[in-house]
Amino acid sequence: MVAIPPTHPPTTASHAPTAGPATTKHSRQPTPTGGFTTIDTPPRRVAGVSQPYGRNSPQPRTRNRQPRHHSRPNHDRTQPPTTHPPTTASHGLVHEDFAPRTSGCHCARLAEGSPAQHGRLAALATSAPSQAPADSARPYTGVMHDPTLSTMEHRDLIEALALSHILPHDMVPAEECLGRRLAVDLSARIPLPPFTNSAMDGFALRRADLEGEGPWTLPVVADVAAGDTREHHLEPGQAMRIMTGAALPDGADTVVKVEHTDHAPGIAQAPATVQIRVAPKLGANVRIKGEALEAGSPVLKAGHLLDGTALAAAISVGHGTLPVLPRPRVIVVSTGTELKRAGEALERGQIPDSNGILLRGLVEDAGGRVVAHLRTGDTPAELRRALDAAPDADLVITAGGISAGAFEVVRLTLGTDAGFHHVAQQPGGPQGVGSTPVGREGRETPIICLPGNPVSVFTTFHMYVAGALAVMSGLVLPERGATVPSAVMARARVGWDSPEGKTQFIPLRFVDEAVADFPGQARSRWVEPVHAMGSKSHLVASLAHAQGIGVVAPEFAAVEEGQELAVVQLVG
Repeated sequence: MVAIPPTHPPTTASHAPTAGPATTKHSRQPTPTGGFTTIDTPPRRVAGVSQPYGRNSPQPRTRNRQPRHHSRPNHDRTQPPTTHPPTTASHGLVHEDFAPRTSGCHCARLAEGSPAQHGRLAALATSAPSQAPADSARPYTGVMHDPTLSTMEHRDLIEALALSHILPHDMVPAEECLGRRLAVDLSARIPLPPFTNSAMDGFALRRADLEGEGPWTLPVVADVAAGDTREHHLEPGQAMRIMTGAALPDGADTVVKVEHTDHAPGIAQAPATVQIRVAPKLGANVRIKGEALEAGSPVLKAGHLLDGTALAAAISVGHGTLPVLPRPRVIVVSTGTELKRAGEALERGQIPDSNGILLRGLVEDAGGRVVAHLRTGDTPAELRRALDAAPDADLVITAGGISAGAFEVVRLTLGTDAGFHHVAQQPGGPQGVGSTPVGREGRETPIICLPGNPVSVFTTFHMYVAGALAVMSGLVLPERGATVPSAVMARARVGWDSPEGKTQFIPLRFVDEAVADFPGQARSRWVEPVHAMGSKSHLVASLAHAQGIGVVAPEFAAVEEGQELAVVQLVG
């Protein structure tokens, strides 16, 4: 696994989220690969995590607040030193072996690079709301093209927001945990098996009573069924009929299979005597208490996906409820008077709302839970009413309404609650990050604002939002760089254009199995764009064929055939 560190000099940040361990040294010097720098790096630690119940509770609604300043960082300003490990570069990724569209929640791995951090580091996301004169709540109508940030600077804003809103674990009945992820390492509460029992239908006896030549005839003094809670004591020279799973009587040490006796299987009434025709070894057909697992033995690791087999293991060792990672409650907001519900007739200038269902699917695939999907028109009053009436949530994600148009409803509504800027990336330049009151109680809720074009929604969700959900849920440790997505290296089967000066995020598909480029070289995977028009933001119909998102560094104006690039894995 290799990580892509920054390509510009690092500085420190004055707003430091949760501190992490000291940065480790890499095993070799960086070498240029496909326009990036690759270095060996250890994998990110998956949560079990250090602060399982830590959470910054949402603050009550404060309507009249001063606008949060959103100026560009001053990299020349001296910042106080920090002790946390740095995050990654603007296009910082972590590379690992990758099968497209694998099951389970998004789980990024930490890139141990040296980032350039900026001085404000999401003051929008972390600063407490303050009282202000009543007129300060008017919609923000400032310059639409606010500072242009690097992708790394924008990630810092998202990451600071997520690190300040880590959710507590959920305690859920084990039988309702299917598909959830375990929050902590799980140990056995009871031994397995919990008592010494019979592994066969047959007769429990003392092996010492089968000495000499057989067959042997013994009196049957009891019938022991599975689930029988009575205590049975076997005297020398006796036998008891016993069923599979029944507790072994005191005094017995061996079980003879019913097939090795004169008693026919399936008869309801136990016989008065039994003839033993085959003498088994001492201890045959007996399962000893704790032979599989002793109480306190480890069973499952934190982060384990709780499928049927994992839940069976947990229940078998005495767990009735399990600590699982929370599924962040998410409100999806799609905006625009031009949007119509799926299947509705379209008039001139109207389009189907594909963003809403796209975001709902992405959120669920990334481990979140959509609690509401709001559709609003282009007036701030509509959006504000919708948010005020919405259920409580842990995160709001909006699509559209943040660019430079005259009716940018999200920007006009949330101007005092969030900061809006352009990111040097294509697609998805306009972005917003902050918090806003939601619900009848006006709970201060993190909000991430995405552009309205579907490809922008798709790519920027994977590059930023999926990692934020992983941090909020505790799937990854709450440390710097926690939102960096995982990726693999692949080669371009065909060439395509890329916007020089911007990082390109382009949906790709794998076109063949991994093959060696030249004899003796490691095998490479090959990719191509899912659409001939590349990363243009309206190509929503082609997204169903995407298997990853290619990341092209801003110094490239084009990708050449055979060029190596990073490919980010998709959620779900």
